[in-house]
Amino acid sequence: MFAPEPESINRQISARTAHLTADGTVRVSTWFDLSAVDDSAVEHNVFPSHTTQNMLRRAWTSYTELHGSDDEPRSERAVMIQKYLRNIAADRVAAHRRGAFESIQLRVTSLPIAPPATANGGRPEARTAPAPSDIRVLPWWKVTPDGN
Repeated sequence: MFAPEPESINRQISARTAHLTADGTVRVSTWFDLSAVDDSAVEHNVFPSHTTQNMLRRAWTSYTELHGSDDEPRSERAVMIQKYLRNIAADRVAAHRRGAFESIQLRVTSLPIAPPATANGGRPEARTAPAPSDIRVLPWWKVTPDGN
């Protein structure tokens, strides 16, 4: 019923793609909110499965644990997790947007969740406001039709 470690941060994971046109121009798409798609699938389902939502969330958590703030993989496992995250994002974008792309970039916006009111109904002004959101933009990753 209750999560052992409830989320204390809301994360919005977005992706955009790049495609090299025949004339050599690079076309970059707008950002596509992967988290919103997952949230909508759960919210609008009488018997929701959190599997898809957890897949993206856990891939991101594993990525941050295995990569430094410079986004450089430091082990074979880090490389594997980077590919896993990239492939999840590429598959999700391809399922919702038309058109080919050769590169993908992720942006993760994190906003701490404000603490709940106290049990005695503490005043909202007494609670601390969440810190400003943190935005992390990952490097562009190459993708191929087979996801490698």
